[in-house]
Amino acid sequence: MDKIIRCITSDGAVMASAIDASDIVFTAKKLHNLSRSATAALGRLLCATSIMGNMLKQKNAIINLRVLGDGEMGAVVAVGDSSGNVRGYVENPQVETAYYNSGKINVAQAVGKNGTLSVMRDYGSGDPYIGQVELVSGEIAEDIANYYATSEQVPTVCALGVLVDKEDGEVMLAGGLLIQLLPGADEEAIEKLEQNVAQLDPVTTMLAKGMSILDICKTALQGFEVEVLDENPVNYVCGCSREKLERYFMTMSDDDIRSMADEKGEAEAVCQFCNKKYVFSKDDLERLIAEKNA
Repeated sequence: MDKIIRCITSDGAVMASAIDASDIVFTAKKLHNLSRSATAALGRLLCATSIMGNMLKQKNAIINLRVLGDGEMGAVVAVGDSSGNVRGYVENPQVETAYYNSGKINVAQAVGKNGTLSVMRDYGSGDPYIGQVELVSGEIAEDIANYYATSEQVPTVCALGVLVDKEDGEVMLAGGLLIQLLPGADEEAIEKLEQNVAQLDPVTTMLAKGMSILDICKTALQGFEVEVLDENPVNYVCGCSREKLERYFMTMSDDDIRSMADEKGEAEAVCQFCNKKYVFSKDDLERLIAEKNA
């Protein structure tokens, strides 16, 4: 079972969140039939989105992250809630996979290094908050850290990883770590954190060693007294439903609703996040029109 944890140092200097999202990324790979590059890119973004969603204070808040580079992958989208549950999709799930000389997947080539990272937070009341920054690498983690530094002026370290089997493309491990300096951080705390970060193994390496997400946070915060704020399970969750689609259709004009029907008189809608199909007959569409105009 995937889990997420939030920790803070007792001196209030540093906040750290870590996630084991191996099952989430495995699910995404299966749902969308992702290539290795698409698995790595979407997997990293899902990890970051889960962590960032879990940091939201409002219960029903939603966060939406969208990476759009100039690579062949197209848009990479992930949506999370305040519990850390996430869903996502890739515009071109079968993008070709290239590797660095080290053997690691070259995510930046598939995503593209020129483009934007957009972050939207919707708290359910009033207009949503939207921030956007230019991509700095296309490798996702560096782009998340740059977003916080540029858009929110919060010094941030972000590490994201997805370990994919080279033979069959299956997801073996996936996780993430987000560390932020808080206003109470002094020079000593900053220096100590920098030393720790410089010695950190990749997240998937730490998970492969059998380290828990608490172990990962404590390793990143070595030398600090660490307090756990919360720890909870997270899942790949899609909230689509036939009822939500019907409500959306009823915002359309009568002619637009009727035009959705194909030559068989049926309209088919497919959810981008889970690929579930919903079929509406001609009678279903006429019923919606009647209800809308009642």
